[in-house]
Amino acid sequence: MMSASGIPLLRRVNPDRNSGASQESESTGWMAMQLRRGTRRTAGNSPEATTINRTITPRNSLLTAGVNKYSRSQVVAKRVLYKRKPAGAVAAPVAAANKTVEVKGAKNGGSRVIAAAKAPRFYAAEDVATPKKNRKHAGVAKLRSTIVPGTVLILLAGRYRGKRVVFLKQLESGLLLVSGPFKVNGVPLKRVNQAYVIATSTKVELDASKIDAQLNDAYFARPKAAKKAATEEAFFEGEKKKEPLAENKVALQKATDKVILEAVNKVEHLRQYLSAKFSLSKGQAPHALQF
Repeated sequence: MMSASGIPLLRRVNPDRNSGASQESESTGWMAMQLRRGTRRTAGNSPEATTINRTITPRNSLLTAGVNKYSRSQVVAKRVLYKRKPAGAVAAPVAAANKTVEVKGAKNGGSRVIAAAKAPRFYAAEDVATPKKNRKHAGVAKLRSTIVPGTVLILLAGRYRGKRVVFLKQLESGLLLVSGPFKVNGVPLKRVNQAYVIATSTKVELDASKIDAQLNDAYFARPKAAKKAATEEAFFEGEKKKEPLAENKVALQKATDKVILEAVNKVEHLRQYLSAKFSLSKGQAPHALQF
């Protein structure tokens, strides 16, 4: 039967009556079957032409951001996934290891079972080592979307941890090229991994075209020193003398700092911000801060 609003009703049968009749009552004998967020479309008068569209809602819901009402194991139990058997891949036919051949002769049994593939006549006296396949390929790390040229970063590790630097560009190795600049906070041109920096919302209007093309991975490569024989005199030579920085690198550092400072001086208090060191006070949680 149908209700006045067009919603199909479920009929509850009273088992005490012998005739099988039921009491039709909206409050006790009938229950309305509510359609969830659905629409009812009828084409024609025949029941076969009636179709019902339903929008299926998920079993699980969010209690708060990142916290679901049911755990993963509870959802599996509700969906009865443990009773479903995945359709396995069709196994490839396995060739028979043995085969039966006919043997002539009255006293030879008539047939014998031999190996299907004939074994080699000669074997290597020693095991030959075969190299393993290396499927690892070196790739460039994808740059985070929050890091663009001119972004102020906070270093989290190394000699200059806690210092603020300006991001210049990403090198071919995937490392980030940054500078303090050196004249402001003492951080020179260096390469850092983006996993050890915090990207802030502060940005400098930096002209990337003015950055020297010499600043690449080869610029930071250290020259290999010639190997010396391990002698007693060399052992007691003492500490090695610190070599001064090459003049061309000093000039390149000054030229890069000049480009950065031109943009930094346009923003009020930005120079003082770069010279200040980042630190956490008591009660501050880094994950709750907005940089």
